[in-house]
Amino acid sequence: MAGHDDDPRGEQEEAEERTAPAARVVHAAVAEQGEDELARPVASLFWSGFAAGIAIMASLWVSGALRHYLPEARWVEPIVALGYPAGFLIVILGRLQLFTEHTAVAVLPVVREPTGRNLLLLARLWSVIFIANMLGALIATMLAVYAHIQPADTLRGMVAVSAKLMERAPIDTMMQAIPAGFLIASIAWIRSAVNGGDFWIVFAVTYAIALGGFAHVVAGASEAFLLMWAGQASVGWALGGFVLPALLGNILGGTGLFALLAHAQVRNEFRS
Repeated sequence: MAGHDDDPRGEQEEAEERTAPAARVVHAAVAEQGEDELARPVASLFWSGFAAGIAIMASLWVSGALRHYLPEARWVEPIVALGYPAGFLIVILGRLQLFTEHTAVAVLPVVREPTGRNLLLLARLWSVIFIANMLGALIATMLAVYAHIQPADTLRGMVAVSAKLMERAPIDTMMQAIPAGFLIASIAWIRSAVNGGDFWIVFAVTYAIALGGFAHVVAGASEAFLLMWAGQASVGWALGGFVLPALLGNILGGTGLFALLAHAQVRNEFRS
């Protein structure tokens, strides 16, 4: 009987390949992404955020089309929700700047080194991306209503999908935006912890947001602005009734909860 050749080094390498990276390693990878985002020029941040505000409309287009083609029934809602990840897949996999995803990532290097310079860089990042996202969504929804860039039946479906926003009180929107901010912020962490599967990670997390009825400020702003341009809602409601409460909730969930908790779990390891 032939002897069995042991290869301890090979086994160790295989074990390392099969082992998920430690939390400290994932934290460092995400923080490095955040440092890259903080260092980007304002013009780059703006145009990337503007493109993201337009691209997120894909979520509303697909959801609206599904709403048009499907009958009125309770079982339809989970199927219509399948359209919600479309815009996020384009934005996140395309490395565009979306408020709550990259903005949450950028918090980690600031938490590690809370200097005045880093705080200013974070404030610059947040403000530029948020304004660019809103402008992109505002223009895209205006074109959707007035330029006939999709069939009329699809537009009616989009309005029907968006109308559900008006059933929420502002405080409800803020509270329901907290889980959305937490979940979107988790995407960067999960993608840094696994190899491959980016499409399904983004799809699963954003589909969960849609199924849960949570509120994402940029995707929801496209719905609020669509209602505004279509004459179904006022400017005051779009900004004060949805955008502001959703923004506060997303910041609490993405920054106050996920980013700070993600840092807290490895803080002592960095000090050791």
